[in-house]
Amino acid sequence: VQLQASGGGLVQSGGSLRLSCAASAVMFSVSNLAWYRQPPGKERELVAIIRSSGRTNYADSVKGRFTISRDNANNTVYLQMNSLKPEDTAVYYCKQQRLTAWGTPDGMPYWGKGTQVTVSS
Repeated sequence: VQLQASGGGLVQSGGSLRLSCAASAVMFSVSNLAWYRQPPGKERELVAIIRSSGRTNYADSVKGRFTISRDNANNTVYLQMNSLKPEDTAVYYCKQQRLTAWGTPDGMPYWGKGTQVTVSS
């Protein structure tokens, strides 16, 4: 299953972008959803996660600027990015992890192909 991320692009420092990810409808409402990013020459890192309960967590570097949300009716996860900085430049990936009834991972996670975000100074 390949998730489909979109919404990336080129934006000036201080600008905003909204990323969307169309996820698998299978068990979407009982999935944890996350956004990761991979800056040039660096490893992939977790940006934000929203659990099936709706609870969210963010990387310290994006707290107060990024907001993750989910639309269970449309099987979509979003990442609203405000006050963008050049260091936010990266390929952004969405991830869906289905959960069992006990809240443990159910199978391998699904990943999106990635969408490029470039922030100019």
